[in-house]
Amino acid sequence: MAGLAAAFGSGAMTNNIGDLENAEVILVTGSNTTENHPVISTFIKRAVKHKGAKLIVVDPRKIKLTEFADIWLRQNLGTDIAWINGMMHVIIKEDLLDKKFVEQRTEGFEELKKVVEKYTPEYVEKITSIPKEKLIEAARMYAKAKSAAICYTMGITQHITGTDNVKSLANLALLCGNLGIPGGGVNPLRGQNNVQGACDMGGLPNVYSGYQPVTNEEIREKMAKAWGVSQLPDKVGLKVTEMVPMALDKSIRALYIVGENPIVSDADISHVKKALESVDFLVVQDIFLTDTAKLADVVLPAAAFAEKDGTFTNTERRVSRVRKAIDPPGEAKADHEIICELATRMGYKMKYSNVEEIFEEIRKVTPSYAGITYARIEKEGLFWPCPEENHSGTPILHREKFPIGKGKFHAIEYLPPAEQIDEEYPLWLTTGRILYQYHTGTMTRRVEGLNKIAPECFVEISPTDAATYGLSDGDMVEVASRRGKVVAKVKVSDMARKGVIFMPFHYSEAPANMLTNPALDPVAGIPEYKVCAVKIAKVA
Repeated sequence: MAGLAAAFGSGAMTNNIGDLENAEVILVTGSNTTENHPVISTFIKRAVKHKGAKLIVVDPRKIKLTEFADIWLRQNLGTDIAWINGMMHVIIKEDLLDKKFVEQRTEGFEELKKVVEKYTPEYVEKITSIPKEKLIEAARMYAKAKSAAICYTMGITQHITGTDNVKSLANLALLCGNLGIPGGGVNPLRGQNNVQGACDMGGLPNVYSGYQPVTNEEIREKMAKAWGVSQLPDKVGLKVTEMVPMALDKSIRALYIVGENPIVSDADISHVKKALESVDFLVVQDIFLTDTAKLADVVLPAAAFAEKDGTFTNTERRVSRVRKAIDPPGEAKADHEIICELATRMGYKMKYSNVEEIFEEIRKVTPSYAGITYARIEKEGLFWPCPEENHSGTPILHREKFPIGKGKFHAIEYLPPAEQIDEEYPLWLTTGRILYQYHTGTMTRRVEGLNKIAPECFVEISPTDAATYGLSDGDMVEVASRRGKVVAKVKVSDMARKGVIFMPFHYSEAPANMLTNPALDPVAGIPEYKVCAVKIAKVA
């Protein structure tokens, strides 16, 4: 994953949002963009309606973007590697690849070619249910475009093969020379407003800020010097999904959770709740008393975004100022103030006169941020990497070369989801978000207007399955998996395909993540939220 992170910005968009309007073709997969990224969806729709772009949507649900699509591929859940390999099979067989780009800027092509050889459209149709003619049409459309952009989100990453899914999309872009050009790119749309900034600042267990590895001695020495300490540990830290089982078996005795609500958002939440209740000491720092905070021994009230100064880095790598508009309520403090005070009380004096001083430290130790200053982003943000103060920022990555030298093809075989349907659990469940609620509802479910529009959880089911189970709109059903069960209201919709139900995960009183599978991607440690086996039964 390190090579992939270096090549593709560690989950950042390679191109910027506005550049989507320069694409001849846009491929959207694993992203209900109109509901989860409504602003970005307007750029996609505008590109199609007013700029003549062709749109390929790959999604098992009949999402809004399918109405704008030239081609809609409706795949079976968890079969993304198969259809991507199938597209590459067609592109190679019909000699539609960008040979010059492949020869000059990539490596590993022959290995990729060998693996995708068996992924004929007929073979892929058996795995994915995508008609072979549609797959061939989509492959030709993507490959023949002068510039084609790929957009994806958690419908791609939240699988046991999430890392390989991303690598497969990167393979497709490399094969057709769609990196380093306007209107191209591999563009993950981030799931929360400053998650890119959190990752950039080292909010990952294996890196310091700017994705500098903690295992690199030279970098450790640089950071130790900047922070005035003699040495720093060389061990990679723990992922969240590693911490939970360790909390349960008492390997971890205390947890400090900042701005996260795992009691609603994590997979198999019954297990998560037991783990959090098992630790000797739980601290939660958040802007509201979340379901997770209610379990805490100590709650540290934090300031919301409009109650503090700082910067956000959004999904397109744009670093922008955020300015305090109002004072935080009660005892709430900005996150950095809480952390500095804690560190000082624990023996490491951490004090800054203002947030700009923190940013100055960031840019001194982070090469990709080195040229960004508060003065430069006073009115408009800058895209990293921005290595010097006279540098204008980088809206499009990899124009001349990749940070790792040549872009690497990864020859990847299809692997089915960790859990399969059977006689006892005959339906697939997939989860996601809706337009009117956000994440675990910490903020949006406090808004009266939003709660009137989207007040409760629902089970989206196809008309065919509804007829099979004798269900109508508004009926209550119990949905059960091998991990738990919840009760929610039926919503009969042609958005759902036969054999697949959908539930939003925002609602703590009917938490979809009571059902989801905690099986992990072996590299990223992300659970397989998007696929699990369930059964349903009508209740009074």
